[in-house]
Amino acid sequence: MSTPRTSPWPLVALFTAGCLAPYLLPTLVGRLDSGLPLSATQAGAVGSALLLSSAAAGFLFASRVDRIGARRLARVGLALAAIGYGGAALTGAVPAVVLGALLGGFGSGTLTAVAATRIATQPDPHRASALGLLGVSGLAGLLYLTLPHLGPGHGRPLLALALTALAVWPLTGRLPAPAAAAPVPRRQRARRQRPGRLRPCSGLVLVSVMPCWSLVQNSLWGVSGRIGLTQAHLTEAAVGVVFAVALGAALLGVLGARALGPRLGRALPIGAGTALIAGCVALSASATGPTTFAIGQIAWNTVYPVVMSYVIGLAASLAPCGRWAVLVGSAASLGTAAGPLTGSLLAARAGFPVMGVVLAVVLLLAAVPMTAVALRAAGRPLLPDAVRRRGVGVRVVEATPDAPPVPARSAFETVG
Repeated sequence: MSTPRTSPWPLVALFTAGCLAPYLLPTLVGRLDSGLPLSATQAGAVGSALLLSSAAAGFLFASRVDRIGARRLARVGLALAAIGYGGAALTGAVPAVVLGALLGGFGSGTLTAVAATRIATQPDPHRASALGLLGVSGLAGLLYLTLPHLGPGHGRPLLALALTALAVWPLTGRLPAPAAAAPVPRRQRARRQRPGRLRPCSGLVLVSVMPCWSLVQNSLWGVSGRIGLTQAHLTEAAVGVVFAVALGAALLGVLGARALGPRLGRALPIGAGTALIAGCVALSASATGPTTFAIGQIAWNTVYPVVMSYVIGLAASLAPCGRWAVLVGSAASLGTAAGPLTGSLLAARAGFPVMGVVLAVVLLLAAVPMTAVALRAAGRPLLPDAVRRRGVGVRVVEATPDAPPVPARSAFETVG
């Protein structure tokens, strides 16, 4: 029995509510540092814990959405997000804030799992993913412009997350209930169980490198707010404007990756693109003025989605069953969760410029094996699927001889 399709708009709303926390990570970490008796490193650790909780929910529910029911699971996620983030916003006790962040992060990851799973059933998954990205980028950009004018304190961004969850609740009535189990023909069951043609060496190399690649991106993202405020000497409102423009540039990067497709192969976008990201990371971290900071942030957010879409396409090409793509996405999620704490530790011990150099070197070293895998895999089909920004994870639909062709798609989906 085929999975019933859902109108894309409830999924876009769920996607927005689930991915908003990682997008607001710089201001969340910065406000925890300034509004609570926490050091910069401790605030980064809370951000990492939030993302790790979100990633854990994604891993737990990714294959269980239809069995539990998208409607039921989405409401659980919205309730956890509203209670967790709302409770953390209304208290100044550090243990309660940490517990609320963990609870809210788990809710965000649950929402992202529901949205990603249901988006894969849409007639045009790329369109639904792009709409979700547009929603979360637009809302995050609006909040970056608005929050500085609402006063200081850690509660404002957390309350915004809770209110977003509550606003999405009415749309969950249009999501499907648990799907009834249907018998699967023996031939189809055997086809699903077949592992496919794996490329262990290439796959293991990519899985081992991706945590470092993803960690660099989120190490910088987690401390970007503090770089803008303390080193580039911007006001909080100005930093918000830069982030809003950078999020718009990220959307252009997604559309650019979609337009380029396989024309440049995989090795050139992955290798040269990662090297370009390394330069943007070093530039952003060493910025001592508004112009340099803005250029570094906007350029980085433009190139990142292009490279990421090709990485996911490369992982998907290593095995028709999608096994390596799932493992690569999981490995990237681990790097994402560790990013804020790593960035805070490096910045506290060595300063922002040295942190940028260290992260850039790690990226350049990671680019070598990634490019080698891309060169070895040259000639196999490019199958990019949904890519999650800031909490990176992947869902790949297995291609079978009897299934209609799946349109290539590469759009960021933020988890926490």
